Amino acid sequence: MDLTRLPIADGAVPVTVFVLAVALIVVLAVRRWTPRALRWAVGGAILGAVLGYGAYRVVNVTNVFGDAAPTFVWHWAAAAFAASGFALGGLVAARAWRRVVSIVAVVVFLLAGVLGANMRFGLNPTLGSLFGITSTIDLPTDSGDATGAPSTPLYESWTSPAGMPAVGQRGSQTIPATVSGFDARPAGIYLPPAALVKDAPALPLVVMMMGHPGGPDGTVISDVLDTFAAQHAGLAPIVVVADQLGAAVNDTACADSDAYGKARTYVTVDVVNWAMKNLHVIDDPAYWTIAGYSNGGGCAITFGAQDPQLWKNILDVSGEPFPGSEQPANITKVIYGGNGAAFEASKPVNILAAAAPGSYSGMTAVFTAGSADPEYMASADTVAAAARSAGMTVVRADVPGAGHTGDALSGGLSAGFTVLFPVLGLSAPAG
Repeated sequence: MDLTRLPIADGAVPVTVFVLAVALIVVLAVRRWTPRALRWAVGGAILGAVLGYGAYRVVNVTNVFGDAAPTFVWHWAAAAFAASGFALGGLVAARAWRRVVSIVAVVVFLLAGVLGANMRFGLNPTLGSLFGITSTIDLPTDSGDATGAPSTPLYESWTSPAGMPAVGQRGSQTIPATVSGFDARPAGIYLPPAALVKDAPALPLVVMMMGHPGGPDGTVISDVLDTFAAQHAGLAPIVVVADQLGAAVNDTACADSDAYGKARTYVTVDVVNWAMKNLHVIDDPAYWTIAGYSNGGGCAITFGAQDPQLWKNILDVSGEPFPGSEQPANITKVIYGGNGAAFEASKPVNILAAAAPGSYSGMTAVFTAGSADPEYMASADTVAAAARSAGMTVVRADVPGAGHTGDALSGGLSAGFTVLFPVLGLSAPAG
């Protein structure tokens, strides 16, 4: 089993860790306490909570990650440190077996804190993505060079050959920042089953961006598209999950800046040029999709609004209303040099409103959000309305019961590709 692909944002792993953490708290709490031992345990819990909050404040004051961590980070940190402090304080006057349990509990509590914060971010779906471990994908030897649009939709002309793999392949590739000079991490790559056979057809291209903080992990979109491919004779887009944050994991606001480098140029020029040269994709923007989740979703609608000749399809999954929305004051200062007008002009609703009539003719945009995520539902409503008013064909969908974590990502991608598969010629239009 490849442990780097072990799911940690949902499913059995986090549930097991959380249940174990609760059970260990109960085991540690139920004992005959001496006054001295109880003072140590309670004091340890208080000290742990203070240290957890203090670590959060230090991270924000020093700006070590480039911007402020959300408040839920200190909630999880304080809880994990408090539980750990309680376990360590409870070592006083404890029996030998309880001391062993306490040490094990500290590991479980800290792990629960990491998993809890990661689930809230919803950005690292696997163990490998959490630790930045990726495996390089070997591109098919005949995969290079894009080709023109097919004369008939692929779903009509394509017949899957015998021996075609049941699922696609995923991995990573380093994409040189030839033009931008941007310090990007290796990009995630997904090749659907139809791309893995001899004489493979040219396929649509999706450039995807994930949220902040997080990495260019292609696990979720690969899983979603494998499901679609199984229903459509192995057809699905080829995907490049690009790193718009950079190695330092900064919120670049999807912009070119002196502070964090040319993130926009990297995604829209370097990544696109590399894909055209190295992947067997259709050389026609009608078959290209710019997609993103959370921070990446804000980038996707921004890039699509800025350059409608490059991207004819947009998939914004639980996207921020505009790049930098989590810390507008800091973004205005760091990215735009204090120029508030420039920051306002960068917002997708303003880009869309300022565009000339007809600029977005022929474009399809899908906006999704979790139905239990009212803040991002409102953002999706606002930006979708602006895109519709500007002339795009817009579909707005909610993912039932989803918040702003993994289920919103997978469900949003599923809803989005249900709309886009016919647009990309991968399936028949809905009857």
